[in-house]
Amino acid sequence: MRKGILEYCILKILSSKDSYAFEIIKKLKSLKLIVVEGTLYPLLSRLKNGNFLSYRWEESNQGPPRKYYKLTSEGEIFLKELDNSWEELAEAVNKIRAIKKENKIVLKK
Repeated sequence: MRKGILEYCILKILSSKDSYAFEIIKKLKSLKLIVVEGTLYPLLSRLKNGNFLSYRWEESNQGPPRKYYKLTSEGEIFLKELDNSWEELAEAVNKIRAIKKENKIVLKK
């Protein structure tokens, strides 16, 4: 999966609630966007280093403390830009998908 799409999905998930990495992975997997920890953590670090995410440590009843990620105000702005880009891309792709077979361009030899 392309990095930009996965980053968008991560930001979108975090826009609804603060989450720790395993919750993000579970959500992505439930949506058939298979992700492993080795893919997620570098993306979370990159988004944090870009000031799009912040995090806090929270104690857990089921093991060690968890790092909860949250969108920053810059992250919210970036997500709105990505939302707009996604809408434009989806609209363009849907137009291409709607092209009828008779409208195909036939290349001549």
